[in-house]
Amino acid sequence: MPDTPTPATLHKNAPHGTHAPAAASPASSGAAHAAIGERGRTALAVGVVEKIAGMAAREVSGIHALGSGLARTFGAMRDRVPGGRSSVGRGIKAEVGEKQTAIDIALVVEYGVVIPELARQVRENIIDAVERMTGLEVVEVNIAVNDVHLPDEPDVEEEEEEAPSSGQRPKLK
Repeated sequence: MPDTPTPATLHKNAPHGTHAPAAASPASSGAAHAAIGERGRTALAVGVVEKIAGMAAREVSGIHALGSGLARTFGAMRDRVPGGRSSVGRGIKAEVGEKQTAIDIALVVEYGVVIPELARQVRENIIDAVERMTGLEVVEVNIAVNDVHLPDEPDVEEEEEEAPSSGQRPKLK
C-alpha cells in the first residue's frame, strides 16, 4: 500500500536519539498520521480514520446509507464483483494531520428523522470513536445530507436486481 508508511521509512526519517514531534505529514490525501511514542512511532493511514468514522456513523439509527447516490451505485456494483469487499468508509473523507483530523461525511437519512438531531448524534459518535481509538483530536465533522429515503423507495441494490442484465428491454407494465 503506497499510503501506509513502513517501519523502515519511519525509522529513516526519525531523528536519532530524540523524541521530537513527527515531521509535518504530506499534503496528499493519502497522508498518514505518525505519532512518536516512547519507543517508536505509530502510523495511521487515512483509511483507518475513514473506516472508524463510517462504523461510528452507522451505529446511529435514522441513517439509511452513507455516500452520494453515485458513490452508492458504484459501491453496490463493486460489492457484487467476486473478491470485492464492501467499503465501510464509503461516503467519508478524512484529512489526517500529526495530531488532528477533520472528517466529511455524506448521508442519506430515513424519512421522518429530525435531521439536526441526527447530525448531532452522528457528529458526537464519530468524534468519540475516532478520538478514543486513534488518539487524534477531531477538529470538525462536516455532514452533508444528500437525500431522504422514503419508505416506498427501493434501495440501490434492489433496483439493480430488478434491472435486466442481458441487454433486453424491460417489460412495460
